[in-house]
Amino acid sequence: MRESLKEALNASPDNIPLLVLYAHACEEELEFAEMQETWERVLQLDPGHEQARCGLIQALYLSGKVSEASVRMQAWLSGEPRYAAAWLLAARIALAEEQKHEARSYYERALDLDGNCRNEGLEKDIFPQGRPEAKPSEPETERRMTSFGPVSIRQDEEEEGESSFSELERPQQSFADVGGMEALKEEIRMKVLYPLENPQLFEAYGKKVGGGVLLYGPPGCGKTLISRATAGEIDANFISVSLHEVLDMWIGSSEKQLHALFEMARQHKPAVLFIDEVDALAADRRDMRQSGGRTLINQFLAEMDSSNDANDGVLILGATNSPWHIDPAFRRPGRFDRVLFVPPPDLEARKAILEIMVQDKPVEKLDLKSLAKLCKDFSGADMKALLDVATEAALSEAMKSGRVVPITGKQLLKAAKQVKPSTSDWFASAKNYAMYANQSGLYDSVLEYMGIKG
Repeated sequence: MRESLKEALNASPDNIPLLVLYAHACEEELEFAEMQETWERVLQLDPGHEQARCGLIQALYLSGKVSEASVRMQAWLSGEPRYAAAWLLAARIALAEEQKHEARSYYERALDLDGNCRNEGLEKDIFPQGRPEAKPSEPETERRMTSFGPVSIRQDEEEEGESSFSELERPQQSFADVGGMEALKEEIRMKVLYPLENPQLFEAYGKKVGGGVLLYGPPGCGKTLISRATAGEIDANFISVSLHEVLDMWIGSSEKQLHALFEMARQHKPAVLFIDEVDALAADRRDMRQSGGRTLINQFLAEMDSSNDANDGVLILGATNSPWHIDPAFRRPGRFDRVLFVPPPDLEARKAILEIMVQDKPVEKLDLKSLAKLCKDFSGADMKALLDVATEAALSEAMKSGRVVPITGKQLLKAAKQVKPSTSDWFASAKNYAMYANQSGLYDSVLEYMGIKG
């Protein structure tokens, strides 16, 4: 079909409907470079063509150029387009970059514009516990600015109800359920688990048990998974916190909600309090022009420094893609004084990830170890994108033949050559910090991983 469309375009190169059909045919055949060129041609002919703009960003995303796709998408979203497909794709890209709060917001915006664009697969990834019902309309408000942007003050002085935080969990996973990553597991055992398992030894030396550990690394590389397994390893309660559970539009509410989370952890010791995207709550105060964000950061510091040994037995795990944006005060003793680098999955971990991902899919002739070798520096999200590309190829054949067509090793190998690791951009930024802003040796692990420092 693509060749027929190409011949037709030779006779009518400026035919936009024909170009649109050809772009879709390129996507079906995984020719993402040609798909990108075709959408660019449509935009040259019609700069306001929303489908072409969305298609171009989709081509970049499918090619593994997630960062470029994200930058282009953010530029588009700044104009508040009323094109539901754009917000849906934005949610998918945000999810690939582990920006879960943004993914939820973009997905809800897509549904506001077009309720028929609901995507069950994407919704399960964004709302693993089910999509919450829409909240009732808010009372009339007055707008004010803080460092987080505009916030609202209630005119009727009515107190907001209690926030619904993540429930306590007792994770069943342990390190045995996490493939590969042996070096990181051992580091966590030495710095985190052994002190928690032998509190009497630490008490003998006047050392507290608990405190904070900062996990950093590229997005999609298992920081949440390893945190959950850490709690399971010591049979501790696990509380996972997302930004939307803390940040609130009402002044003072964010601080109250943060305190409530810490109180929940203290009341259910031993507990692991996992805070994702912690850099948003612990940003460098020198970068803030207004006081709203500073107040929340000061509250965070106060909770970590809680008196009367209130945090004894509470392990605070913070995950971030950008450790260089965290306020230096958080790295003082007793706070996030233990910093661990979470690299992309190693060979064994990549093989384990692939084995899990293909479990419920029709497959044949797979050599997952060979495939895993081709995926160096791939994050878990990249591995999912790779499988999605191969699945789309098999599904395209299935739709033509009317029967189930298995995903083959050949399709996966072809996809592995097309999808590029999204971690590349992260390492480019991290390298600059590791080489030129690393007086304390904080980022030595990054240099070692990159082979720059042994």
